[in-house]
Amino acid sequence: MTTQTLETSKTQTPEKKVLAKAAVIREFGGPDVFRIEDVEVPERRPGHVLVKVLAAGINRLDHYIREGGIVPTLPFPHILGIDAVGEVEALGDDVTKFSPGERVIVVPGYAQKKEETEVRPTIGASSFALPGLHIAGTYTSYMEVPEHGLIKDDTGFSPEEAATLPVVLSTSVHAVHGIGQVTEGDRVLVRSGASGSGSMLIQVAKALGASVIATVRGDAKAEFVRQSGADLVIDSTREDWVEQVKEWTGGKGVDVVIDNLGGDEMAKSIDAVKAGGVVVAYGFSAGPEVRFDIRNLFFTQKQIRGTMASDIEDLTFGLELVRQGKIRPLLDRVFPLLEAAKAHRLLADNKVRGNLVLLPWSLAN
Repeated sequence: MTTQTLETSKTQTPEKKVLAKAAVIREFGGPDVFRIEDVEVPERRPGHVLVKVLAAGINRLDHYIREGGIVPTLPFPHILGIDAVGEVEALGDDVTKFSPGERVIVVPGYAQKKEETEVRPTIGASSFALPGLHIAGTYTSYMEVPEHGLIKDDTGFSPEEAATLPVVLSTSVHAVHGIGQVTEGDRVLVRSGASGSGSMLIQVAKALGASVIATVRGDAKAEFVRQSGADLVIDSTREDWVEQVKEWTGGKGVDVVIDNLGGDEMAKSIDAVKAGGVVVAYGFSAGPEVRFDIRNLFFTQKQIRGTMASDIEDLTFGLELVRQGKIRPLLDRVFPLLEAAKAHRLLADNKVRGNLVLLPWSLAN
């Protein structure tokens, strides 16, 4: 299978029947539900930008959506993908912030109605949409985005590297800086430190001046997590990591835990945080149901705070840390669009260190 070339002007909208390529799902299921199909290039609407997607990041949320674990119904056929870095292909009427050919980053979630762009948190807007969930996503060669859903890409990284950033960077900033309120001198525990989100959470906490301890499963991931900046790495499959956390903190526990596991692991995260400390519920890869002794919160005045999505301010804050050299993209592997299933299989099997990226304009190695 070869990529179909779209011969379109940088200043003209492609004809409606001009086709692009996309990794499409027509049902919930495992990684093999992906099909590479021809899709119509979106029409250019006023206030919107047609973006040529150069690289699309893969997130665990994409995996959950594909399995049917986020929403019970989804309008099929559907295109997954939240993260995208691309270049401006064409402009709709009234677009003033961008020019054809400029590199851009798609904001991971935005209000579709212009009058709701100031609603905070952004997820509270009635028209909030997350690409790949509420609307067509980024696993495609072209997508249409409202002008306020884009940021200029001045990171200086390749499209593949930059595409690892938007979701994990903005949600990590939101979780660590916004919800966890981590400041210089704090001690922070990050669970599942070798994951794409875990490795970014470590970097954000370090950039804010915190000391970081991280848990991993297996020695193979420990060195990667150290390179991400963790001050102490614990293999949770072999050691009593809660006791090690207590020892590391002089018996007190950490100030903040960022728990991206949920399930039975949440009770341990509560054990590991100090009296009056905060556990930020960031994910549920170990399961959505949580059981713990309420007395462990009640008598110690610990807190559990949930975090979901992010605001454009979180992304701009994070990108400034990137420009300062305090945060770097952690790209594991790159796949052609044709291998979307293979990439998702690696993600599902937890065989990823950092982030995976699809190249929509590459259908074969």
